[in-house]
Amino acid sequence: MRPPLTLELLATRAAVSGVRRALRDYMGAPCADLQLCASELVTNVVRHLGEGVPLTVRVVCDGARTRLEVTDPDPRALPVLCEAVTADAESGRGLALLDALTLRWGVTQGSGSKTVWCDLKAVAAQHGQQEQQPGPSVNASL
Repeated sequence: MRPPLTLELLATRAAVSGVRRALRDYMGAPCADLQLCASELVTNVVRHLGEGVPLTVRVVCDGARTRLEVTDPDPRALPVLCEAVTADAESGRGLALLDALTLRWGVTQGSGSKTVWCDLKAVAAQHGQQEQQPGPSVNASL
């Protein structure tokens, strides 16, 4: 088991690619699903709370799963799973993508923050592929 990764940064569009690079370096293997989920969650902070908002990205691997957490300072702006309004809409797919790629996801609210988290299958660093873990897929509904 590797130690958790914690990134404290400001929410900017440029920070999204930096988070993806940091996750790849930390995992030591391709981790496209983890990177995509992190990109979506950080981008949601930029889009809904604005550029420059402080946030924390945390990744914990326990061998069976990888947990991604993105914490921001607004406990009121909750993510909502919805469908894109039209086929060419530029928004409305991020949480649906997160829902499809993860074992489960949800939101934990604090008095001055919220954490959007998701669990993914563990990444096998030695092979660069996701390990197949048995068990049902459980999705959180908000």
